[in-house]
Amino acid sequence: MANKIITLQRGILTTLLCLALSTGMLNAQGPDPFGALPSERQLDWHDLEFYMFVHFNINTFTDMEWGSGGESPDIFNPSDLDCMQWAKIAKEAGMKGIIITAKHHDGFCLWPSKYSEHTVENSPWKDGKGDVIQELREACDAYGLKMGIYYSPWDRNHADYGSEKYITYFHNQLTELLTQYGDIFEVWFDGANGGDGYYGGANETRKVDRKTYYNFPEIWNLVRRLQPNAVMFSDGGPDVRWIGNEHGTAGRTNWSTLNRDLVWPGWPYAEQLPSGHKRGSHWVAGEVDVSIRPGWYYHASEDHKVHSLPRLLDIYYESIGRNASFLLNIPVDRRGKVHEKDSIQLMALSNQLKKDFANNLLEGSNATSSTVRLNSPTFSADKTIDGDPLTYWATDDFTRSGSITYDLGSPQYFNRFLVQEYIALGQRVDSFTVDIKQGDQWINIAKESTIGYKRILRFNDVEARWIRLNIISTLAPPTISNVEIYRAPKVLNEITITRDQDDEVNIEAGDRDLEIYYTTDGSPVSTASNKYHGPFTFSQSGEIQALAVDHISMVSSPVTRQWFSVSKKNWAVKGEAIKDWKKSIDDNGFTTISLAKGRDLVLDLGQLQKINGFEYLPDQNRYGSGIVSKYRFKVSRDGVKWKTVAEGSFDNIKNNPIMQTISFKAIKGRYISFSPLATIDESEVIKVAEIDVLIK
Repeated sequence: MANKIITLQRGILTTLLCLALSTGMLNAQGPDPFGALPSERQLDWHDLEFYMFVHFNINTFTDMEWGSGGESPDIFNPSDLDCMQWAKIAKEAGMKGIIITAKHHDGFCLWPSKYSEHTVENSPWKDGKGDVIQELREACDAYGLKMGIYYSPWDRNHADYGSEKYITYFHNQLTELLTQYGDIFEVWFDGANGGDGYYGGANETRKVDRKTYYNFPEIWNLVRRLQPNAVMFSDGGPDVRWIGNEHGTAGRTNWSTLNRDLVWPGWPYAEQLPSGHKRGSHWVAGEVDVSIRPGWYYHASEDHKVHSLPRLLDIYYESIGRNASFLLNIPVDRRGKVHEKDSIQLMALSNQLKKDFANNLLEGSNATSSTVRLNSPTFSADKTIDGDPLTYWATDDFTRSGSITYDLGSPQYFNRFLVQEYIALGQRVDSFTVDIKQGDQWINIAKESTIGYKRILRFNDVEARWIRLNIISTLAPPTISNVEIYRAPKVLNEITITRDQDDEVNIEAGDRDLEIYYTTDGSPVSTASNKYHGPFTFSQSGEIQALAVDHISMVSSPVTRQWFSVSKKNWAVKGEAIKDWKKSIDDNGFTTISLAKGRDLVLDLGQLQKINGFEYLPDQNRYGSGIVSKYRFKVSRDGVKWKTVAEGSFDNIKNNPIMQTISFKAIKGRYISFSPLATIDESEVIKVAEIDVLIK
């Protein structure tokens, strides 16, 4: 109801704004609109902020990211499809909508399209009578969520792709999606276009001119006619732009404007998209799309790679906190459900954000400013803390800077600063600082560039009574609608302890501004233990314990215990040289070495050791390959006579490619030989991320 009221108020405001413009009264009231302005649909989209992406279709059942288009509909058969579960999780996580991959590049349709045979209608799921899009519509309605549609312009299945006939097909299917399933809040067009594919059995490569082939202006007109309230996404909009990467990061400078006519799907200058274009011709704000795990589709092999809470928080603050929206992909599994590990991490993010923004320290504070437009209370500094998104502080027409000071009444600790512009009149702020007063001096604690719809700054805890927002430069008189300050609690999950090949130990906490304590002799760790100041050398075998402490609340994290075997500093590769071989002992699962099929990895441990096991970590990168499924492990005292101490297979490594630990009866040796006998993908190149030994 609140959103509907705001939308109505906006409509009234827009009418009044147009009246003021036509009568010349605007200068006596608020500032003139500046530059490219957001439409009503774009303003509504900005308010959503956080919503779910669901990648689910035939690729889920082939364990691929991009299908070729030749897959049979027979393999699409979720055992327990539950769109209500998706919507329930999205709602509980604080998301406002769900965008579904109605048709990906492989061309398989999640609805029974009358224009294609490559659909759910020809699958065994529900005997061909199912409709995923309809079930999602009902689930979104049940949980008060908005629904969006992803439709890939590229179709690797369709025989006519590349010809004019396909454009008619494109129009027909889009019309089905936009007329049969109620209100759609966003239509999402992918930038991947043209290449090799099945194409009705042709199995060839087809290239298209991405700028002209689809005639996107005509597509845009179709969407406008069928769903006038929907925003459209692509590399260059027309309403919402790709942020230029899939890492979850908007630019620290992020303009909501773009020179839209220069950009098209597949535009080769994506490095400009994170920041947009200053004084851009159109309002095309950024959307951060990122997956909760490495892949966009569900892969059982990535169940251990779901992003940690600290990583998800980074994405939140580098998307919504940098004037962008946050579209988080949750890949649905073969059951047709959100996997438990994804749900757990999503709820952890939601719960932490509730804590981060639980107590706005500016409520009840006093706000004063260096200047006020026309000396009018309509534009006074207290409009930034009145909780009304339609009021704002503004300066006179020829003033391009100014400041607002907030008096909290007493010193308070804080580490978050949230600020919003009144973007209905355009984006204006080019640079600003946040300062605190200590004694008679103002001290700068943050300096940034753009604000836009919303900017959230994170920094270490500071204590102050007086806080100042200082607008340094703008493109037009500033209009600040909202400012909030918080003291977010620290993320005190288990910390990580790593040691590299040179025996340097690094300890990292899940949040900034935490004190870390550790022991290296296996004794219990406490705040009386060694305080961590940076990497240190640990050359022997033994256990390091560590914990992180919030120095204000004195709450501590769980204790992390990490056992390290013998030092690898003096290890060496034996026999024929292997390029970058040290990457196999650097304690980094994302760096690997490559071995030709039939080649062993033979290492010299530098001295005799009593070995009672070994560990193998496969490639941890998104598209891990050359993963060893069968092995032989040998030990030698002199590097000449060898004894096989373990031989077998790594059970379930395909679905769970984590560290593999194999134990055996203790044996003395200086040399070890790891022999890959087979890989899960029959690769000619074997990848090793880490190899280690267990010492008795």
